[in-house]
Amino acid sequence: MRSLFHSDVPSPAPTAEPVPTIFPKIEGADLAAVFVGKRVAGDFYDSLRVSPERVLFALLDVAGRREDNRAILAAAQETFRSFGTELFSRPDINESESMTELVLRINRGLIEACKGVHSSPAFIACYHEKFGTLCYSNAGHTPGLLRDTSGITELGATGLPLGLFSHATTDAPTVGMEKGAALLLVSRGVVECERRLESGEEFGLARVKQLFQDAPASAARELCASVLNAAGAFSAAAPLCDDRTDLALVRTD
Repeated sequence: MRSLFHSDVPSPAPTAEPVPTIFPKIEGADLAAVFVGKRVAGDFYDSLRVSPERVLFALLDVAGRREDNRAILAAAQETFRSFGTELFSRPDINESESMTELVLRINRGLIEACKGVHSSPAFIACYHEKFGTLCYSNAGHTPGLLRDTSGITELGATGLPLGLFSHATTDAPTVGMEKGAALLLVSRGVVECERRLESGEEFGLARVKQLFQDAPASAARELCASVLNAAGAFSAAAPLCDDRTDLALVRTD
């Protein structure tokens, strides 16, 4: 099966579509995201540099079809970028407190944009170049997978999906990334893709973890592509009914 991968800079889009993501260069690390096929649902990723030593990135999985979600995705991106820069720009911040506040702002922005509840699992993180640390919040998203010399650790949910309760908060723990460590995020469409329509056999997180464990410590984009290629081969006979997106951060130095 031939896989059609798109670059991080999509073609011109309607006004309500989120603006293209251009990943910042990171000292001693590599960050990239890949999606396959035509976007049909609510997967969305973004990243920006917020200080000389910090880079924010996020992967959201907004419920519903993309034609109905564009305004919500654009609002989420605007909040992520504006408040992310405001909260993380100073050198002396408490990253955990700033992350908790950022997630709360995005959550309320989503509720306001959709004028009601709208489930939006999200994984939002801040990578510190100097210390090689990752402060993150997992709001009901597929677990992040952190691979290092000890194996693979799941970074599970630290709170409820965004877009449900205006005052809901999430925890924001910090983990260290040793040299050669890698973080992999996959959307629900990757985990839940089926071998055949109505077959009930899903690709599953266990397959993602095994692929990740066996993959060489390569560039982030190649890592993302290898996972989506495997998911595509697994589900070759089934139509693409949900977005498939993954994002990877690899610490090289």
